[in-house]
This record gives sequence, structure tokens and C-alpha cells, in this order.
Amino acid sequence: MKQTLQVRLSQHLALTPQLQQSIRLLQLSTLELHQEVEQMLASNPLLETEEEFSVSTPELATNAPADSTGSDNTPEGGEPEAAELSGDDFGGTERDDWENGTERDDFDGIRELPSSSGSASGDDDGERESQESAELTLAQHLAQQLAGHHLSAEDRAVLQLLIESLNEDGYLEDPLEDIAAGFAEDEEEREELLDRLRFALRLLQSLEPAGIGAANLSECLVLQLRALPKSPAQVIAILICKGHLELLAKRDMRRLMAETGADEALLREAQALITQLEPKPGRRFAQGAAAAIVPDVIVRKVGREFRVMLNPEVAPKLRINELYANALRATRGGISNSPLGGQLQEARWFIKNIQQRFDTILRVSTAIVERQRGFFTHGELAMKPLVLREIADELGLHESTISRVTTAKYMATPWGTFELKYFFGSGLSTEAGGEASSTAVRALIKQFVAAEDTKKPLSDSALAAMLEEQGIQCARRTVAKYREGMKIAPANLRKAL
Repeated sequence: MKQTLQVRLSQHLALTPQLQQSIRLLQLSTLELHQEVEQMLASNPLLETEEEFSVSTPELATNAPADSTGSDNTPEGGEPEAAELSGDDFGGTERDDWENGTERDDFDGIRELPSSSGSASGDDDGERESQESAELTLAQHLAQQLAGHHLSAEDRAVLQLLIESLNEDGYLEDPLEDIAAGFAEDEEEREELLDRLRFALRLLQSLEPAGIGAANLSECLVLQLRALPKSPAQVIAILICKGHLELLAKRDMRRLMAETGADEALLREAQALITQLEPKPGRRFAQGAAAAIVPDVIVRKVGREFRVMLNPEVAPKLRINELYANALRATRGGISNSPLGGQLQEARWFIKNIQQRFDTILRVSTAIVERQRGFFTHGELAMKPLVLREIADELGLHESTISRVTTAKYMATPWGTFELKYFFGSGLSTEAGGEASSTAVRALIKQFVAAEDTKKPLSDSALAAMLEEQGIQCARRTVAKYREGMKIAPANLRKAL
């Protein structure tokens, strides 16, 4: 075998540490970004924050050019000035390099995110109460109610143990015997602890919200029903929840009448009581954190235009520490020979990459608003089909960059606060030859179901036919997929007794 030497020329992209950081910062959520900033501030003395540091948030009308250019504020022969977070473009080199990444096409089926922006009046009592409850965890809420109870130290400790054993829905999933066995090896001690646990559980289940501390759905509903005034309907409702929830879910009225001995009118009253109950008592406390979404971008209507601006609350206020930077300049040999020279460069790149992150978010958001003007004017029924490639082509970015920008970034709109990827969705053909957004189709399905006769709920085939009457071609299986994605039960389970 003859050995030879060959020379080959090839091109490949080397991701520099600065570019890797730029890509990573782009895909971080606001919370993750602030954690990253805290870590960098702790490790790099050349980086600092300033409370009074100006944050530029230019308002860009949606008809303004999306591709603006700017320059790095670096004085001649010196260090960069304290950089402001703005919508300026910091050049296209890094943007072109972002074309290496993983694409995401999973934008079909995005649900609307909880929002506090949809209401014009943020001062009404209902909103204020909701915000106050969202600030408390379930454990804190329960602890507040125990403040007036005179308990021994042992009983209070056991009750705290039960509270810590609750899941986020408010259920006690582990049997008391298992909890006792985990803390007491001796049989006599275990029995004593079990007695205290039983007492603590009775006290826990007497607290608000009703149904807390239940082992399963049946017990949870029964606990809530027992807190209601006694009546014939309440008695039947308790009987149903104890042993016939499956028949209720199937709307099997004949068997329910046979099992409970109640007539149709009484069963309807019992059903009305049950449907008002909360199957997950701890849900409102668990959702508090999810509802507290701070938007990255704010959209406001000014005249006939929609203006897009960065939210100054989420933009870190960073700059170079001039004291250290001036000291470095004065050292013999200059900055390049100083051990802190590398950290100065690191601080520069970090500020620039954060600026570029917010610039890209603003550019993408502005392009989305321009494409989805119908949504911002009329709501989700006017949403248009939109794919990543359209925004990527318009801005000269790669689809993977658009995917990073639209994940875990939020936009406050006149209709509520949404994740950016909410505005992307596939299209369905229409009789007119155009396309209807899957988001708009979901909104129509939701409207049809809301207006249906509960005695004769609409089947998936009927919903598909109604969509066709609107000029939208949507198969029954697609309707079923959208309905399940919106957590709407099938027709047989939506039928009233």
C-alpha cells in the first residue's frame, strides 16, 4: 500500500467564545438573563451597574425600516463608553454566524399565556385580590391561618410536615402510614406519630381553600361539599362524589338515578353543585409564579399605528467600571500586559452581546407586529399564518435565530401578554384560495363550543362542517387535535344531564 500526502482546502465556521456567548444570551429567558448578569457582576470587577444609568428604549412604528444600523461607541484609542441598551444594530457579522443552529418548527398548538395586560383597569378589587393571593405560596397561606391556633410544639411540627408533603394541587399523595414510617422506626413511636398526623390532617382539611389535604379527587370534592349548607342536592352530590364520579363523567343519567335514588331534577341540582367545585385547591397558588410574566416588549396603539418598544424594566443597566479601566490605562505596559486586561475585554463583549440580544428581540418583534396587524386590531380571529422563515428572510437572519428569539420572550399587547412564538402558526386552505391561521381556527372552534346547546353539543364532524361554512377547509381529525389542544372535552362529555 502506497502512502501519500494530500493537501485539502475546506471552509468551516469556528464559533469564537464571544459568538458562543452571544448565541447563549439570545436564547435565555429574562429571568435566566438576570441570573447570568449577577454571576458576571460577581466574577468580573470591570463590570458594574448604575441605578441612574440611562436605558434607551426607542419607539419604532411598525412601518419603520426594521434593519437599522449603528456603531460601537468606542472612543479613539480608548475604552468603549458606557453602553446603552437600545434598538441599534451592532453589525451583521455575528448575525450571519448565527445561521448555524437547530431549527424549531413546533409552533403549531401554542396556547395563550396568562396575562395581566388585557384589562384596562388594574385597580379593581378582583384583580388586587388575585395579585395578593398570587404573591403567597400555598404553604404561606396555610401558615397564616394557623397563627390563631394554640398548638403544642409537637403538633405544630407535625402539621408543618403535612403542609410540606402537599403537592402543588393541594393533595396529600402519600398515606399517613408511609409518612409516619419515614420518621419513626420504633413501632410505638410510629403509632404515636400516626395519631398526631391524623389530628393534624383533620385540622389541615378544615383550612381554606376547602378540599386541601385530600388523598384523591373524590375526597377533595367531598370535603368541599361538606363545607356547603346541607340540602337534598348536597347529599346526592356527596353520594355521587364518593362512588359514582365515573358515571357523572359519562353523563349516564339512568344509572345515576338508579344508584342514588334521585330524580332527574335533583340530579341536575347535584351536578350544578359539583361543577362549581375546585378539583385542584392549590392551583391558584401554583399559578401565581406562572402568571407573573414580565414582558420583554410592549406594543401600544398610537393613533392608527402600533408602536413597539423594549420594556426598560427587563434591560440590565451595565457599564465598564471607569475607575478600574483608568487604573489599567495608567499601568506600565498598558492594558494588554495587565492580568485584568482579559476581564476588561470580557466585560466589553458582555455589554455588547446583551445590547445585541435586545436589538434582535426588538427587530423580530417589530416584524411580527407588522405581519400580524390584524391580530393587534381585531384579536386572535384575525391572526394570519406565519412561519419562522418569513421573519428570517425579512430580517436577514437564520430560522434558528428567530426560534431562539421567540422562545421564553414575551410581548404585552392590547389583547394580553403572549410568548412571541404564539404569533407563529400553520395555515389552512380557504375557499377563496388563501389561508387561515391555525390560531384563528382554534378561536372559531372555541366560539362555536361556547355558543352550543349543552343538551346537544357539537361533534368534531359538526365543528368541521361549521368551519367549512366559514370557507375554511379543516378535517375532522384536525378539529379533534385543536379541540384537545385547548383542553375542550369531546361532545359526549360536554353534554349536560
